[in-house]
Amino acid sequence: MNSRKKIIIVAGIALSLLLGWYLFVKESDYCITFTAKTATGTIFQGIQVWSTAQQKSKNENYKILEKRNYDFIKQLMKNGNEEMEYTWNMKSINDSMSTVTIGIKDLNHSLYNRLTVPFYPTKFKTEQIEKIKSFKTGLEDHIDDFKIRIDGEQSSKEIYVAYISLKSVMQEKAQTMIGYDAEIVGYLDRNKIKIIGFRPYLEVTNWDQDKEIVSFNYCFPISKDTKYVPDNNVKFKTIPAIKGIQATYYGNFRTSDRAWFALLDYAKKHDIKLENTPLEHFLDNPFNGGNELEWKTEIIIPFGVE
Repeated sequence: MNSRKKIIIVAGIALSLLLGWYLFVKESDYCITFTAKTATGTIFQGIQVWSTAQQKSKNENYKILEKRNYDFIKQLMKNGNEEMEYTWNMKSINDSMSTVTIGIKDLNHSLYNRLTVPFYPTKFKTEQIEKIKSFKTGLEDHIDDFKIRIDGEQSSKEIYVAYISLKSVMQEKAQTMIGYDAEIVGYLDRNKIKIIGFRPYLEVTNWDQDKEIVSFNYCFPISKDTKYVPDNNVKFKTIPAIKGIQATYYGNFRTSDRAWFALLDYAKKHDIKLENTPLEHFLDNPFNGGNELEWKTEIIIPFGVE
């Protein structure tokens, strides 16, 4: 057998293996990739918000099959006889940019899609492109609603506070704070306790990233010599000074956790271990109104113990 025939045979085997992998092993029928000027966790949460909106507007029911680390989520979508798998992979490029890759698989017409997608603008292909374009547009609109600046390594100050312990899903932490605002402020008013600066803190005590639930203390700074009047819910404590990575967030406090995600990506990129117990200091009062992009919050996540 001459060398030319050997090359043809090897090439044929390689092509057959590649074709077999593409048709029968490759996880998705079609992949779409784009970049976004935000952290991976913001995209992750955006996917879930978008999925809920799709259910209401398109009757598409999304079920999470797998998720991890705010950078991967796999979903099953059902709508009548239609069944699709969406596998989302997010990767941080730098402090302000991420790539998003979506693998899409039609569970009922997978082989047909793989044979036609590379060559024709099929209904499947065009519909998926439009769907992801719609998601990307919504994500970009959301990103325009806030700004984040990574400040790097910083230290917070020790502060004495009155606080109330709360728990909620991440998306509802601000609403939960507002719901209990009257209770803690009312306690301070009744007992003639002065709030220093009226700039509250949110001290996260536990962040369950898998369930996306946070336990936290809603805190108001007070004088350290304040006499404690017993109460079932309001307590006093000292929040110690901490060292960590800090970000400054500008935007509505409902989505201040977008800065948490930016700090997680920053830490991962720079091989920094964090405790994942953010401390937020709200420096503007939303009840005063104004431009939300001027509402300032300083957020620090402490270094982890080596």
